Amino acid sequence: MALRVYNTLTQTKVPFEPVVPGKVGMYVCGPTVYSPSHIGHMVGPVIFDTIKRYLVYLGLEVTWVVNITDVDDKLIIQAQKDGTTVHDLAERVTRDYLDCLRALGVDGIDQMPRATEHIAEIVAMNKGLIAKGYAYESAGDVYFDVTKAAEYGKLSHRDPEELLAGARIEPSSIKRHPGDFALWKSSKPGEPAWESPWGPGRPGWHIECSAMSMKFLGERFDIHGGGLDLVFPHHENELVQSESFTGVPFANYWMHNGLLTKDGRKISKSDPGTIVLMSDLLKAHAPDTIRALLLSSHYRRPIDFGPNRLAEIGRGLRTFERAFERYAERTGRSFYTLVAAPRREPFEPGESPMLREIAEHRQLFLDAMDDDFNTGGAMGELFEIVHVLNRFTDAGQAISEGEYQAGMTVLKELAGLLGLFTSPAERAAPVRDALVGPLLDLLLELRNRLRKDKNFALADEVRQRLAALGVTIEDRPDGSRWRVDTEP
Repeated sequence: MALRVYNTLTQTKVPFEPVVPGKVGMYVCGPTVYSPSHIGHMVGPVIFDTIKRYLVYLGLEVTWVVNITDVDDKLIIQAQKDGTTVHDLAERVTRDYLDCLRALGVDGIDQMPRATEHIAEIVAMNKGLIAKGYAYESAGDVYFDVTKAAEYGKLSHRDPEELLAGARIEPSSIKRHPGDFALWKSSKPGEPAWESPWGPGRPGWHIECSAMSMKFLGERFDIHGGGLDLVFPHHENELVQSESFTGVPFANYWMHNGLLTKDGRKISKSDPGTIVLMSDLLKAHAPDTIRALLLSSHYRRPIDFGPNRLAEIGRGLRTFERAFERYAERTGRSFYTLVAAPRREPFEPGESPMLREIAEHRQLFLDAMDDDFNTGGAMGELFEIVHVLNRFTDAGQAISEGEYQAGMTVLKELAGLLGLFTSPAERAAPVRDALVGPLLDLLLELRNRLRKDKNFALADEVRQRLAALGVTIEDRPDGSRWRVDTEP
C-alpha cells in the first residue's frame, strides 16, 4: 500500500506526492511561550515527530520546522503579572518546552525559528500584501482585507460570514470589515516594538508562521500541521495571506491532530481544571508511557487523558519490558543495542513459524502507517509482535539464536518508528536492594512449596496479596519469578 494522507483542505484521503521528489518540507505550529508546557502542548510534537520518522523510513529527506511565538499579547500580559520582561519570560518558557520535547524523544525538529528573529521577513510580507491590494494600513496597524480574497474560508469549508462567530476578532473602529485580521500591530508605550514603515510595532499572530515557513521551506511546501483548533482562524488566515502574497498554492497537505481531553473537556489554559503540567507528569510516569498514550489512537481523533488511562498504558508497556529482560537473560545483550534497518525493506521470515507470524504483523503495522499514519493501529500490531515473541519463549519452543535475534530486531525497528524504547527506562530506585529482593525471593520460595504441596488456594492468595502491593508473580516453564511494577 502506498502512503495516503488525509488533507483537511480537500477533506479527502489522497496519495502522498512530495512537491520535490524525494524531499518533504513540513511546518508545524509551535507554542506561544507565556506559561510552562502542559500535556496538551506535547500532542502535536509527538505525532509529527512520528510522522517524520516514518517518512524518513520510506526513504524521504524531511525538513521539519516548528516555530516559537515569542511576542504576543498573552506574553505581554503575563510578563507584566510576573514583573519580568517579555524576553526573559519567553526564554524561560521556551527552555521548559524544549526540555519536555527532549524527555519525550521528540528529536526530529530541524529548525525552530522565533518570531522576533524574523521581523524583516514579516515586514517585507506586509509591504508586499499592501502593494498587491490585499492589505491596508490604518492608524499604525496593518490589516488583511478578507473581502479581497475570493477563496477565503476554503480550508475550514465555511462561508466567510459564518467564520466570524468563532474567530479571535478584536473590536476595532479602524478596520474596514469586522473579519479583517491584523498583520502588524502598533505598540503601546512599554511594549516590545520594532521599526516599520507604519511606525513602531510588532507582528500579528498569523503572519509570523507564513513568513517563517516560507523562509525555511519555500513558497510552496508539502505538509502544514497543527491542532484541530487551529484550522480557524490561524491556519485559514495563514493560507489566505500566503497565497495572496505569492500567487501559488501554499501547503499541499493540511494535517490536523485531534485534541486532548480530560473528563470530556478539552485541555486548555482557559480551563485551569484541565491543566496537567509536563514537569509533574514526568515525575510520575515514564516518558515512553506518555508518548505511547499520545500515539494510542489515530492522530485525527481526540485523545482521552487521565491517570487511569496512563496507568493502563504503563501496565501494557511492561509486556515489552519483560521481553527485553528475557532477551538479555538468554543472549547476554541488551535490546537497546540492536541495530534495526533505517529504511523500509522486505522481511523474509523463511520457514520459521514464529517469524512468519511476526512478518504478518509487521506488514499490518506498515499498512496502518501507510493509511494516514494510523499510529493506533500500528501500536496494536506492535503488541501482537511482542506477544508472539513472549509466547514462543514462554512455551520453551526450540528457537534458534538467529530466529530470536531477527524477531527482536523487527520489534526494535517498528518501535523506533513510533519513537518508543529508544533507551532503557529509568526507574525511581533500584528494586532488588539489600532487603526487598531477598524478602521477595523468600516469599516466592514459600509459594512454590505451597504449590508443590497442592495448597493452591493459599498459593493463589499469596500471588493476589503481592499483586495488590504492585508485585507480579510470573510462572514460566523455567520457573517462577517476581517483578515489582514501578509505573503508577
